[in-house]
Amino acid sequence: MDSHWNDTQPIYRQLRDKVVAMILEGVLADGDALPSVRSVAADFSLNPLTVLKGYQQLVDEGLVEKRRGRGMFVSAGARTQLLKGERQRFLEQEWPRVAATIERLGLDADELLRSTKAVRD
Repeated sequence: MDSHWNDTQPIYRQLRDKVVAMILEGVLADGDALPSVRSVAADFSLNPLTVLKGYQQLVDEGLVEKRRGRGMFVSAGARTQLLKGERQRFLEQEWPRVAATIERLGLDADELLRSTKAVRD
């Protein structure tokens, strides 16, 4: 987790987003423990209440579960739930802009596939 915070949204929200990214990227898997509130607060010079608020959002979304006396853990199925939501958001919000750009530039499917393969290699 990097320690770069910006002024565009509250830090607790940015912290939540960083944990979500770690789950999506497979850095945190189902059942993995999240770093403790105290350690995150100390490592990133944050108020523990800010960290707790970010973690609580994850709990409220069902992505993380609290285990009394043990900490917070990634919920079973969290990555699947996030992928479903991210895919839906992409298709509804980002894809229409991408599709419009593709059409505007006159790109065809074969050209896009070749370009995608080139990027992967």
